[in-house]
Amino acid sequence: MSTTDAGPWWRSAVIYQVYPRSFADADGDGIGDIDGIRANLTHLRDLGVDAIWMSPWYPSPMADAGYDVADFRDIDPVFGTLAGAEALIAEAHAAGIRMIVDIVPNHISSEHPWFQAALASPDAPEREYFWFRKSEQMPTNWQGEFGGSTWTQVGDHWYLHLFTPEQPDLNWEHPVVQAEFEDILRFWFDRGVDGIRIDSAALLHKDPALPEVTDGAPHPFHDLDRVHDVYRSWRRIADEYPDRALIGEVWMPEVERFTNYLRPDELHAAFNFDFLGCAWDPYLMRSCIDRTLEAHAQVGAPPTWVLSNHDVTRHVTRYGRTDTTFSFDNNLDGTPVDLELGTRRARAAALLSLSLPGAAYVYQGEELGLWENENIPVEQIQDPMYGRRGHTRDGCRVPLPWTGDEPPFGFSDSLTATPWLPQPAEWKDRTVQAQTGDPSSMLELYRSAIKLRRAEPSLHAEAMTWLDTDPQVLAYTRGPDFACVLNLSGRPIPLPEHETCLLASGPLDGDLLSTDTAVWLRLRTGE
Repeated sequence: MSTTDAGPWWRSAVIYQVYPRSFADADGDGIGDIDGIRANLTHLRDLGVDAIWMSPWYPSPMADAGYDVADFRDIDPVFGTLAGAEALIAEAHAAGIRMIVDIVPNHISSEHPWFQAALASPDAPEREYFWFRKSEQMPTNWQGEFGGSTWTQVGDHWYLHLFTPEQPDLNWEHPVVQAEFEDILRFWFDRGVDGIRIDSAALLHKDPALPEVTDGAPHPFHDLDRVHDVYRSWRRIADEYPDRALIGEVWMPEVERFTNYLRPDELHAAFNFDFLGCAWDPYLMRSCIDRTLEAHAQVGAPPTWVLSNHDVTRHVTRYGRTDTTFSFDNNLDGTPVDLELGTRRARAAALLSLSLPGAAYVYQGEELGLWENENIPVEQIQDPMYGRRGHTRDGCRVPLPWTGDEPPFGFSDSLTATPWLPQPAEWKDRTVQAQTGDPSSMLELYRSAIKLRRAEPSLHAEAMTWLDTDPQVLAYTRGPDFACVLNLSGRPIPLPEHETCLLASGPLDGDLLSTDTAVWLRLRTGE
């Protein structure tokens, strides 16, 4: 797990997101757990990933699937124990896989001891750790990240929560809050984790004047300058440890403001949501790639390429719709999906994202070609966003299919266990078992692509050059003899002159590349 010639590991890593509730269930309760991950580390090793990003596994009432944390220094019993987490870190390292844990600094659980103390008395010092305001009416008109109000009344006071009422926002002006999270970082670094993923990284500081939100005015709780001081402090801590990384979840419409978080004394990397939400369109995708590369180059940070995660509609579904974009403001749940088309495009997108300069992220199930389960009965929906926005993220969080012909598809060690969210029966062809050894499967495509990426020196460099070709084709070189070509033209196109085809997302017709298909080529040199 040493640093490569191309620089630190996080600049070109393939990072796999594990959503613990849905990866694998070892104790038969229908919920994924740490022992289930440990038992299936061979899947991640065989896939070839460089690191795992672990979604929250801390003690939590689970009002928001664990993003309401009651204790950052322990593990929720539903997932296992702290000793089990330490064993997983050690076993992952032995398999050549780094570990990244998720820290949620904007808010904590309403059951956290701090907030319970704050509720117990208006004079409790812990009240200063939050945003309490005495008022006869709601202090502001701010809308929450899930929709709805951001204030809840307690007696003659109100407290702020940008997410659910069970997730009270912390006051990052308070030195105790700052010191607590600096200690939490050291706690996990001391246990061997290689990186920290920072949830809702741009939201920590709020304008203390609590101004109303007006059209055109700066947002009073988004991307305030003071937040950068937090990450400068965290960077100093990360730099105390060898080869550690800070990775931010930064939802930001302007690329320039986004990359402010990636200045040399702040975060090492951040998720590229501009790329994730981009339409399946050659002009928009090329523009997004250019914009991303230029902005990151200005601050010397590596780009990241993300297609899906635990919050967004799986891209097999997204790419099979007429509108192929993603936005929380654009609820497309239930609109028609062509899964064959979406899968073909997802295969091509895999070769695109894995051959661009920078780091690539794979959300669990992408490697199996899973689609969004949009048929979850309303009474089984658990996502708090559903009641506020009418959109649920549960469809991308459905437990993984491992073996067999019917649910639970080997997700649980118990044949009688009911997974916490229902799996589509049609996933019988998407299990790890069904796809292993099938050269046409999504799983074998990912395995082959990641293996080639690891072995190809050009894909660890930080430069690319567009080829002069049809404007509806994305074609670029990485180094002197490697090229990726993605055809979005709607018609077959001739491949550029090349020595051999290294990998294709779909069948080739001689030297013709079908639409919505990508190929990696070895170019001829020295002629």
